[in-house]
Amino acid sequence: MFRKMLEKDRKRLSRKIYIRKNLSGTQERPRMTVTRSNKNLSIQVIDDTKGQTLVSASTLEKELKDIKATVAGGAQLGELLGKRLLEKNVKTVVFDRNGYLYHGVVKAMADGARKAGILF
Repeated sequence: MFRKMLEKDRKRLSRKIYIRKNLSGTQERPRMTVTRSNKNLSIQVIDDTKGQTLVSASTLEKELKDIKATVAGGAQLGELLGKRLLEKNVKTVVFDRNGYLYHGVVKAMADGARKAGILF
């Protein structure tokens, strides 16, 4: 089982590197990257030209502790991040799935952000 997990992580890292070769965030269209684990979810919006995080949302935040790492929780987190982005006057982003497959929680986070009015 341990060998299988290492192989799974290696494949995700390979996909991540392949995606990031051609994907970069600018000031006009920052990069929205997602991170997930079995317990927590996190989304960051990054301006790669300056190397700084513009907005973030995570289930590790005190007020978001009740959000679980499920599809419904991912949708909630995506909507919250979308609202925070609109407060900062960012309407379009580039979506970086960070090597994860685009289904389940990752898709729910993207759909939640779209529901809030973010374009990508």
